[in-house]
Amino acid sequence: MSAAYDTIGVDYVNLRKADPRIAAHIHAALGNAKTVLNVGAGAGNYEPTERVVTAVEPSAEMIAQRPLHLGPAVQASADSLPFEDKSFDASMAILTVHHWPDMAKGLAEMRRVTRGPVVLLTFDRAHRGCWLTDYLPELVTLDEGQMPAMADYARWMGPVSVSPVLVPHDCSDGFLYAYWRRPRAYLDPRIRQGMSSFWKIEGAEAALERLAEDLESGAWEAKYGDLMGLDQLDTGYRLVVSAS
Repeated sequence: MSAAYDTIGVDYVNLRKADPRIAAHIHAALGNAKTVLNVGAGAGNYEPTERVVTAVEPSAEMIAQRPLHLGPAVQASADSLPFEDKSFDASMAILTVHHWPDMAKGLAEMRRVTRGPVVLLTFDRAHRGCWLTDYLPELVTLDEGQMPAMADYARWMGPVSVSPVLVPHDCSDGFLYAYWRRPRAYLDPRIRQGMSSFWKIEGAEAALERLAEDLESGAWEAKYGDLMGLDQLDTGYRLVVSAS
């Protein structure tokens, strides 16, 4: 089975390490579930080790990177989960829904196989909370094209609760807007390798050169320096929970 992360996922386990503060939000939303399904599990980031977790992941590259202390993953797609109805106490999908070929069907499948909460960490495409899009407006276009509208989650799963997940300034998980207070990180091609958006946009080199120039001249600090006094920021990430 081929998947985009067979390419993007090289060295993913080192670039995308679960941040414990974000993990706390996810694990709290799972409630008292003893059995958990993790869909689009990747290398196992954010899987609760104190519960029985079944992981589903289409990419062989990502499955191969799963740490030994985590259980094996089932190689399958979200839109065709190989489980009976109501098989799990809870399910989770972390920063993955936008990669699914059929998001509506995948989320309906998660709801089908889950007795309790379905917990998603996703991104609000309408949010404009990070300066990076000032340099790369292509990211806004990309998000509008690949991310579902927040209203879609309720349309696909029924009533949901939505809450912001603030990103710590020293976030250990290198997703796209994790480096809002560490702008020089975006100049590192190795760090960008773990961000799927940079694999999908063209012409980023010129924007990154402009960022490098602004960091050198002090123009970036003059415009965005107030961010340096913040410990966390709402950059658009959302916890979406379908209770049952």
